[in-house]
Amino acid sequence: MDQNSRRNILLIGLILGMFFSALDQTVVGTAMPRIIGELGGLDILSWVTTAYMLSSTTFVPIAGKLADIYGRRIMYVSGLGLFMLGSALCGTSENMTQLIIYRGLQGIGGGILMPMAMTIVGDVFPPDKRGKWQGVMGALFGLSSIVGPSLGGWIVDHTSWRWVFYINLPVGILAAITVFIGLSGEKRLKAEAPIDFAGALTMIIAVASLLLGLSLGGKEYPWNSWQIIGLFATSLVFLLIFFRVEKTAREPILSLDLFKNRIFTVANLVGFLMGFGMFGAIMFLPLFMQGVLGISATNSGNTMIPMMFAMVFTSILGGQLVSKVGFRNLLITGMALMTLGFYLLSTMTVDTTRLVVTLYIIVLGLGMGLVMPTLTIAVQYAFPLEQRGVATSATQFFRSIGGTFGVTIFGVVLNHRSIELLKKDFLPVVQKIPGLATGPFANFLEKAKTDPQGLFNTLLRPEVLEKIPPQLKEIIVPPLKHALAESIHYVFWVAMFIIVFGIFLSFFMENIKVEKQPGGIISKEKPVESGAK
Repeated sequence: MDQNSRRNILLIGLILGMFFSALDQTVVGTAMPRIIGELGGLDILSWVTTAYMLSSTTFVPIAGKLADIYGRRIMYVSGLGLFMLGSALCGTSENMTQLIIYRGLQGIGGGILMPMAMTIVGDVFPPDKRGKWQGVMGALFGLSSIVGPSLGGWIVDHTSWRWVFYINLPVGILAAITVFIGLSGEKRLKAEAPIDFAGALTMIIAVASLLLGLSLGGKEYPWNSWQIIGLFATSLVFLLIFFRVEKTAREPILSLDLFKNRIFTVANLVGFLMGFGMFGAIMFLPLFMQGVLGISATNSGNTMIPMMFAMVFTSILGGQLVSKVGFRNLLITGMALMTLGFYLLSTMTVDTTRLVVTLYIIVLGLGMGLVMPTLTIAVQYAFPLEQRGVATSATQFFRSIGGTFGVTIFGVVLNHRSIELLKKDFLPVVQKIPGLATGPFANFLEKAKTDPQGLFNTLLRPEVLEKIPPQLKEIIVPPLKHALAESIHYVFWVAMFIIVFGIFLSFFMENIKVEKQPGGIISKEKPVESGAK
């Protein structure tokens, strides 16, 4: 079989594996109400997502390092195997605890697939063609966000929720076979391969403790509780131990020497900030559309589709433009578009139309699509083949950590600001309504005093709003919507300034333009290295 045939087979496998691992996250979200109805466990629902996030995020850099030692094929196929095993077990779950454990196993496989796909593309294609396919791989995440909710709803409505997980099995088997064939002949990159068990263990404990603290803080436990402080302290201690271990390890999981490369350092700082702003703030777009504008959940999801298509378009375009305009210029342009997008979102009011919201988030999507592939291409360009796996995985790792910080911190911003506005503008209005304290809506007033933020749920449930008398609705709904809108404005403002700082950091990136050169693991030719050290 010639090189082009194996490359085409390999791309089919990578696309299948990448798409379905990304699709799994959105499909499962749609099926969760039906799963809860059958298994129960509403009180631990969030752990279905948290377990996956913890295991996938912590394993990303580890997978990259193991791939540099043992090769891409064995790691990618192993990742697919773990993902399929976790999927099969999830489908057999008899209670929510089992589902959470199996999702954690599935997350390990997912943590391998994303960075490995990006790394393999970097190996197979020369620098001038690498950008196009990196963009395609990144765009698959946007496409999964479009297809996922609809597919999940169809599966749940027409079969069993268990098929949300079982559907991964035949596709995973096909992807594993094609990748195995496509990477046949791959040689082991290093003859001796000691595994840095101490580095892997300390990193897992440090990251898991940090993510648990961020996930539980302000929800299950107060931020100043001994549980949350203890988790953060544990994270810090093991992070310091990890740094010490990596300095002396023969084959460190994440070599600190990588940060001596300016491209690597700048790309990961920018990636962290982009993840912080993007993943954090986008979580609140559906809340604004449903709670403030009154758009249904289905239409709210449909409104996000143009943003995803915009991201797909510029992901592919940006991957090709990197050979013409350079890393720095693309990053600055993409981050500037994201800044403009967040500014426009911060100007939305209760009178903003759905068309205007769509235009604003298209601007945001255009910026996101330019930045994501550029970061990966830049890092891969800066390192030789034997370091490309761990370097590529690091970009995914820091972006994911940034997103976790963003979700948590923006949640704190929203909570603090909304409670402040409700107490200032909403409660005085409600307390003046005659007869409310003794009428059928007395519990509404009581909730306004004890849990003012919980009133936002009223805006998200049309059936509850319909039960409120029109005259009363005219009094309480406008200030409630105003408080929610202003709170989300603060989230978008914070996101905007985070991205502005990312623009500043982007100026430190070298503006290298990739050249047309042969290369790739299939052709056995040495990949190009950046001169930036």
